[in-house]
Amino acid sequence: MRASYWIAFKSIITKEVTRFTRIWVQTILPSAITMTLYFLIFGNLIGRRIGEMGGVSYMEFIAPGLIMMAIITNSFSNVASSFFSAKFQRNLEELLVAPVPNYVIIAGYVGGGVARGLLVGAMVSCVALFFIPMQVHSLFIIVATVIMTSVLFALAGLINAVFANSYDDISIVPTFVLTPLTYLGGVFYSLSLLPDFWQGVSALNPVVYVINAFRYGFLGIHDISVVTSFAVISAFIAVFYGVAHYLIKHGKGLRS
Repeated sequence: MRASYWIAFKSIITKEVTRFTRIWVQTILPSAITMTLYFLIFGNLIGRRIGEMGGVSYMEFIAPGLIMMAIITNSFSNVASSFFSAKFQRNLEELLVAPVPNYVIIAGYVGGGVARGLLVGAMVSCVALFFIPMQVHSLFIIVATVIMTSVLFALAGLINAVFANSYDDISIVPTFVLTPLTYLGGVFYSLSLLPDFWQGVSALNPVVYVINAFRYGFLGIHDISVVTSFAVISAFIAVFYGVAHYLIKHGKGLRS
């Protein structure tokens, strides 16, 4: 049974990776172009007027946030679009009636989201090297943050796909929830610049902890303890996994 579960997992994740690499012009390339524009406009042009932030140049300060922004977006959108497509085309029903545990199904789709997030993150990091000399304070923290973040937002994308009733519903969460959380998550500024009240409000934003830990991995600076950041990210992963498993187990929005 374990061998068959492994085959099922490998089949799902292979399908997911093949899917987004086959249409790389739509799934991979846009992130590289978008982040290049961010580096040019915010980092190079505006950054010269801002000067330093956190003891480093403004472009170095925002680079980890821009990389993480691409990882978050791609991890989320890959699972959301793929899972909903399988649901819309009624391919998912065959998988649900197969002797495959729900955790294997979740792991397969999340694995595809993580793979795309890692690939795009590596590509955007290469783009960043054309603008700044990237330094690494802790490689372990960088890798751990990337993997945990990809898992977290891939699970969020799966939950979004379960509740979505049309392709338009897939874009609602990224537009009205994910994008505001990302822009208000400290990508372009330090939390220490905010008044005390807004620092407290920012503490409710999970993206703040993601970017904080990732920036520490590169620059060694942080607004929140890295241990606290990892604890919050882990808690969100546990909650999102529990919700995703419950929804699939009970067929919420999946079975007619």
